[in-house]
Amino acid sequence: MMGKTVAAILALLLISAVGTQGKAVPRSAIELRCQCVGTHSRFIHPKFIQNVNLSPSGPHCKNVEVIATLTDGRQVCLEPTAPWVKVIIKAILDKANPKPVAVS
Repeated sequence: MMGKTVAAILALLLISAVGTQGKAVPRSAIELRCQCVGTHSRFIHPKFIQNVNLSPSGPHCKNVEVIATLTDGRQVCLEPTAPWVKVIIKAILDKANPKPVAVS
């Protein structure tokens, strides 16, 4: 009897852990911790991405966090080291810091 109870509890914990992978924790008024519980590294087509937020590492979190808001409203934490995510990060940084154009 005790073994079945323990097995059921472990199964529920495992199911809940699998469901949190790559999801962002809801934002509070003051963010004092990491927002990403896990990260998603598989490619997501840009047409499904509505917005991307970059959070640099700092005292609140040791990780760089890349949180994508999808067109269906879900927020997904992206793996910053994935090659396709690096391209998105570079595009965001280039857009934020445009290089000066030489005028002749």
